[in-house]
Amino acid sequence: MKWINHQVVTGVAVYTATSDLLLTAYSMAGALLPDKLEGNPRAGNYWAWRSRHRGWSHWPVLYLALLGVSLHFGRGDYGVSGGELATIGAFFAIGALLHIAEDATCGKVPLVTPNRKHGLKLYAVGSVFEYLFAIAIVLTCYVGKMVAGN
Repeated sequence: MKWINHQVVTGVAVYTATSDLLLTAYSMAGALLPDKLEGNPRAGNYWAWRSRHRGWSHWPVLYLALLGVSLHFGRGDYGVSGGELATIGAFFAIGALLHIAEDATCGKVPLVTPNRKHGLKLYAVGSVFEYLFAIAIVLTCYVGKMVAGN
């Protein structure tokens, strides 16, 4: 999925769930994290980058661990007052997890281990179908929000 669609889909989904623009912004930043960790495909050998793409940086276990740590320290145990930092970490992790789920709709991503990938190929990245898929998610969130009366 293209970065713009990661931003739109993640942002709309999180805003629909939270009605909070700051949490939405944290998750949208987190939605860039898995690809940013891989580096820029234009900065060097594209094929070397491509062979690493959707590898360890797209392994959900890493972001589930970040989410768990953020939620744990956000409780204020061990004399640590996590507060806002825990919220930022949690929503960064949520954004990254949504990124991985979104990528799984157009290719394969690691699931149980970082070396074995699973996913669907519903559309090609950058295709008209990708944008239609993103629009469908946005409309679904909008209708869901309207039905819920929020």
